[in-house]
Amino acid sequence: MATKKEEPQSMIDTFREFKEMKNIDRTTLVSVLEESFRNVLAKIFGSDENFDVIVNPDKGDFEIYRNRIVVPDGEVEDENKQISLSDAQQIEPDYEVDEEVSERVDFTKFGRRAILNLRQTLASKILELEHDSLYNKYKDRVGQIVSGEVYQMWKREVLVVDDENNELILPKSEQIPNDQYRKGETIRAVIHQVTNENNNPKIILSRTSPVFLQRLLEAEVPEINDGLISIKKIARMPGERAKIAVESYDDRIDPVGACVGVKGSRVHGIVRELNNENIDVINYTANTKLFIQRALSPAQVSSLNVDEENHKAEVFLKPEEVSLAIGRGGLNIKLASMLTEYTIDVFREVSEDDADEDIYLDEFSDEIDQWIIDSIKAIGLDTAKSVLNAPREMLVEKADLEEETVDHVLDVLRAEFEA
Repeated sequence: MATKKEEPQSMIDTFREFKEMKNIDRTTLVSVLEESFRNVLAKIFGSDENFDVIVNPDKGDFEIYRNRIVVPDGEVEDENKQISLSDAQQIEPDYEVDEEVSERVDFTKFGRRAILNLRQTLASKILELEHDSLYNKYKDRVGQIVSGEVYQMWKREVLVVDDENNELILPKSEQIPNDQYRKGETIRAVIHQVTNENNNPKIILSRTSPVFLQRLLEAEVPEINDGLISIKKIARMPGERAKIAVESYDDRIDPVGACVGVKGSRVHGIVRELNNENIDVINYTANTKLFIQRALSPAQVSSLNVDEENHKAEVFLKPEEVSLAIGRGGLNIKLASMLTEYTIDVFREVSEDDADEDIYLDEFSDEIDQWIIDSIKAIGLDTAKSVLNAPREMLVEKADLEEETVDHVLDVLRAEFEA
């Protein structure tokens, strides 16, 4: 068991270990140790003004001296700052009145309470320094990729530690669906947010942010770092699919080809990192109509109407192109809308002959409830063929109808024309 004399020494050793781990500079280290000792001295003696505290963190030792003025015997008014002549001469016979006596203080003689107080003060200062160090390290790094080791996994977040053992948080909401983590493995993420409420810094990571995909692409495509290619916009459905619009500032460089690489070599690693997230790269253009057409690839658009004021677009395609435009689960059209920032409605092209043979929805009121007909008409579809030519997903979402209801309506309308 450590003796009382060993306890302050062990505290210095502990702080030295902290310094080596957190890279605290020597000046700050000395200042914190001195402040901690002075804090305890002030509590014991009422003031620390007349004390000299000498700390040598490199050697792990410290010295404390109390300075008192010699006064005639019987005239001591402040025992902390004054010493009687007879007491001073017991230390050194040559002392005279008004001289200063500097006497080394054995801190361990103040008892366990003083030592505990010192430890608590040190621990508080160390924690404060640790928080400051963490916040200062990351506060200007939002948007950068960081690597860390998975330390602990919980239901709502994963705890990651960096190379200096700092704790970083990857919330569930910022994890790619179906990501699987194992303790001890290294993962990459982008620094999403850095907060410091009540001097309690939190470093929030993200793997779902478009910025994460952007940084991965920048690392793989030298032309982006060289300023020859610019990433204009990114839309992501994490773990599923992403669309990226790129632009070249050099006519000799194909931005899509440069980003994809020969046989997809430049995106393969990114796809694996993002849990097999499919990545579509398209050429950016300021021409809204052309940009919407490109965003809907691989579908080929026949024609479209754009309402720039309300950011809406009506897109017309051949029947065989509609499913490509919408994509599995509506993914393609959702990403195209996110990328272009336009609400996109897809319609099948209808020939004039077909239009002549059309029937108004109201004529089906004996088979379809009127409120359902009214809901469909409210989104601009008032004939049977306009409904049949509209994507099923659009009827569900825009008309706010149950899938079973939409399927019933489509069955009734199809049966009419088949008959």
